[in-house]
Amino acid sequence: MSGRQVSPHPNPPPQAREGVDNPPSLAGEGGARAGRRGRVGATVGDALTDAAAALAAAGFDEPRRRARRLLAAALRVSGADIFAHPERALSAAEEARVAAMLSRVIAREPLSRIIGRREFWGLEFVLSADTLDPRPDSESVVEAVLARLPDRTPAYRFLDLGTGTGCLLLALLSEFPRAIGVGIDLAAGAALTARRNATLLGLGERAHFAVGDWAGAIAGGFDAVVANPPYIATRAIPELPPEVRNYDPKRALDGGPDGLLAYRAIAADLFRLLRPGGLFAAEIGLGQAEAVASILAQGGLAIEGFAADLGGVIRCVVARR
Repeated sequence: MSGRQVSPHPNPPPQAREGVDNPPSLAGEGGARAGRRGRVGATVGDALTDAAAALAAAGFDEPRRRARRLLAAALRVSGADIFAHPERALSAAEEARVAAMLSRVIAREPLSRIIGRREFWGLEFVLSADTLDPRPDSESVVEAVLARLPDRTPAYRFLDLGTGTGCLLLALLSEFPRAIGVGIDLAAGAALTARRNATLLGLGERAHFAVGDWAGAIAGGFDAVVANPPYIATRAIPELPPEVRNYDPKRALDGGPDGLLAYRAIAADLFRLLRPGGLFAAEIGLGQAEAVASILAQGGLAIEGFAADLGGVIRCVVARR
């Protein structure tokens, strides 16, 4: 049930150091050798060029942009530093760290999982094994709520169902300084991660998280309810990219036989949860707009519209009580 869906994150998690002291050879991976002399390049610029070539050979799109992010993470500097100082020499430890991280990315482990954090709505979120990795597509849910609540001053009450990292709720609270919110997740680990993110982002006093099966035990009166429920049909999960299939928790992906199971469960409580005129905004999968709208209408809500992601795909449905 972890909602989707990338921080004052301290240090990379322990797994980010695997292979640092003895980095695997990158020769032959993706059909290319990632480093000169058996290693990543001796300067930042060399390392960037070598990593981009290895990623391109392995079939990654935008390899140079990905390589730049990888180097910034491995060297613990900003992307601007990578741009500004290509001539900087790398220490042996830094070369090893870059090589180890590159090897893992080529093996289709998401960089966000390696470093343990993801940016969403301009905020940094800590990840855990119990949370979905937040993705830019989910920002369409936040945008849909903001477009319909233009006044940022009221003390709104928000509810996030399947909160995961807490990214939807905390993004909203960052925009509404007097609002409060509740996030619910089936996984105790996700609720703990969301609580940690709220604290790190300075929103802990206005955000509360609990373990629960959707909204069965929650009282109503919310101004807006948001959700990014699992919406992948069970049979389609094996076809997902390995970065998703192997690292996001299955319960955050599996939407049942038709991908709509979670929407039916949520819709049964929405009329009770929302105050009159309250909003519901949820992420949806490709081609699910009509089906989800029908489920919400059957639950007594009026469909207000849909919102597209940056790629022009309908990604969010909005309804109102």
